[in-house]
Amino acid sequence: MTEHSSSYAVEAGPVGDLGRRIAQRRTELGLTLQETAAEAGMATAYLQHLEEHPTASPDAATLLRLAGALHTTVWHLTGGDVDLPPGLGHASRTPLVTELTEAECRALLSTHGVGRLAMTTASGPVVVPVNYSVIDGTIVLRTAAGTTPWQAIDQHVAFEVDRIDEAFSEGWSVLVRGRARAVTNPDEVGRLEERAYSAPWVGGRRDQWVSIDPAGMTGRRIKV
Repeated sequence: MTEHSSSYAVEAGPVGDLGRRIAQRRTELGLTLQETAAEAGMATAYLQHLEEHPTASPDAATLLRLAGALHTTVWHLTGGDVDLPPGLGHASRTPLVTELTEAECRALLSTHGVGRLAMTTASGPVVVPVNYSVIDGTIVLRTAAGTTPWQAIDQHVAFEVDRIDEAFSEGWSVLVRGRARAVTNPDEVGRLEERAYSAPWVGGRRDQWVSIDPAGMTGRRIKV
């Protein structure tokens, strides 16, 4: 990447979100503030400042070092790819594809809060993104009566989550199959409201719970 293109990425990206993107990427890699700062050649206090202050605006050289330490790109750190679909990276010449065990699938499923629900409707098959939680091995989501996810009740559905790393053209996906049902028992609803960790991003009154009991689960990981 040239100096000109790096500077452009700094100016074009939503710098106010930079701290959140850095912290999220650190979490994905399991790195501490100290480890990341050392790898990027900067003071831990400065990295913490970048993460905690929305107005922080580091120069292009700093962003390049951070991107290298976090195994990503300046473009991703500054939000340049926020409106692009995943999977635009170049395919590797020698990809390594491995099947995930059920235990690995369950572990990955439990780390996410957004998945894709696939079902059949009167107008044909549809796939919609939903916020979800995993409670006692069951996928649960909150919606409103009459919405597309609500139409999944009493159907056999598919549910998918994934993670794509554009910088390295690698990632993983987990696919779950099961039957969706409405949760109406007051005690069960109370338990879900207490333990669910992912609320619908769309907001509004969404007090209808849907659960999916996994009947089958598969997953794959691809690495370069």
